[in-house]
Amino acid sequence: MTTLTPPTCRRLQNLQQIPSVWEGDRRPLTDSAAASVGAELKGEGECILWVDGSQAVVRAMDIVPLETGAEAVVRALLQAMEHPHSPALPGRPQKIVVRDRELQFFLRGVLQNLDIVIDYVPDLPLIDEIFKGFQEAASVRPPQLPPAYAKALTEKAYELWDGEPWEILGEHQILAIEINQWDVETLYACVMGMMGMEYGILLYRSLDSLKQFRQQILNQDSSDHMESAFLKQDCMFITFEQTEDETDDETLDLSELPPSEVQPSFGNLHPLERMRSYLYEEEAIACSIAAEALHRFFRQHGKKLSLDHFPAISSRYRIPLAELGIKSKQSQISVQVSTLPDVAAELAALTDDEDEDLDFPVLRDDLVPKDCLRWLEILPWETVELLRKDSGFYQLADTRVEAVGEGLPVVFIQTSQPKAKALIQGLEAAGGLNAICFNPGEDPFAGTTYDLGVLQTNNGELHLFEEFIEENAAYTAARKKWERVCKKTKGYCGLVIAKGVTGASRGQPPVKDMLALMEARSLSAEELGIGPMELKLEIDWV
Repeated sequence: MTTLTPPTCRRLQNLQQIPSVWEGDRRPLTDSAAASVGAELKGEGECILWVDGSQAVVRAMDIVPLETGAEAVVRALLQAMEHPHSPALPGRPQKIVVRDRELQFFLRGVLQNLDIVIDYVPDLPLIDEIFKGFQEAASVRPPQLPPAYAKALTEKAYELWDGEPWEILGEHQILAIEINQWDVETLYACVMGMMGMEYGILLYRSLDSLKQFRQQILNQDSSDHMESAFLKQDCMFITFEQTEDETDDETLDLSELPPSEVQPSFGNLHPLERMRSYLYEEEAIACSIAAEALHRFFRQHGKKLSLDHFPAISSRYRIPLAELGIKSKQSQISVQVSTLPDVAAELAALTDDEDEDLDFPVLRDDLVPKDCLRWLEILPWETVELLRKDSGFYQLADTRVEAVGEGLPVVFIQTSQPKAKALIQGLEAAGGLNAICFNPGEDPFAGTTYDLGVLQTNNGELHLFEEFIEENAAYTAARKKWERVCKKTKGYCGLVIAKGVTGASRGQPPVKDMLALMEARSLSAEELGIGPMELKLEIDWV
């Protein structure tokens, strides 16, 4: 059995012993009940509670996955003693009661040096009452959508998903939707998804809110400040996420999933309400009308719009209310949708001004397919010679690389045949491959550091091919070997592009599946002149 360390025991023994009895327990908790106490729960979980029965206060609470061991109960107990929730003060109880025999024996073993009596009781009335309150709070929580509008709004959301507006519009290209009813005048629609990250539509209630958020994001330098800026938005949203049944196989880009594996989510953001993942009746009505109007607008004008072409367009639509499940004295509503080119230019200028202040080049991630396999390998010289003669595409380095050592250090990219050919064509269009580099990078939001695998093309552009987590032991070993062999080749390396990512040769393509070999220089981050890079929210590596 795991026991407390002597220093921890001494620290706890120095706490004042309080003449009180504490109740402790762990109970199953549903997602909705977890949300009622401000916790996010993925799958099945439990809530651990430590309550001072004498003062009727909760000293500690923790939400843990269902499979978490009894050690979590002890961790919560230590928090209850040393760092309790206000207004309780640090202290050590005289007695603890639990309703689980196994937990009683476990705590007796762990706490044997703390002079705490640990007893079993069949019932814990105070904790029973607290959990009853959790469940009641969950039961009165509104559904994500009002039942009368759920079916129609969900259908309209899927119509937007099928239309893929993020394939043509960037987040700075704003559309105005004039409704002028239900206390809604104009909603300003921002389409998310062109970056291949989050997909959805934000419906801002004012242009000021939209502009302020963009300005604050560009000015913030920490994830805490960015969260604060996020919560100050005034908008409704329709976003898309992977269905719960498919979350064990998370896909980086939702657009590659079939519609059956994607589900819409709805919610509201307001500076005084924070974020809630449900809509009230009037909000659902406004979202339904906006979604239908946008669907019609994209169907009519989608071919006229692109990231580089955002002309002034305005169309008015008469939308039958009964089709949206909306009960009203009027049978239809007239809604006007307009592009806002001036606003798009203003928002684009904000980002351009920010980019001009940076000395770092932008690291693009739109060349290498997101669903491909990428790894480092030493390619035997025999295979190198075969590819030089017979591969579909071969690029010679600025000098012929001598066959020294065990082989040529290469980056392998394996994908489908169409995507492999598109990648080769993209590199050709950029003048070919100039160099391969591994550059330090950081995601300040997740607190994660990476080695960014970078391809530099001859037109000077930088393309991300992989984010290698530094703590990954397999990558670290492969990278060390790669660098060691690279010294023998006098800094020369290569890129191999192969097909067959979904076949039997996945991860081990034969020579016949290797469609291209490009030889290039291996450059350090200093030689490439880019330095450490940081992920900017929803923008790019810079």
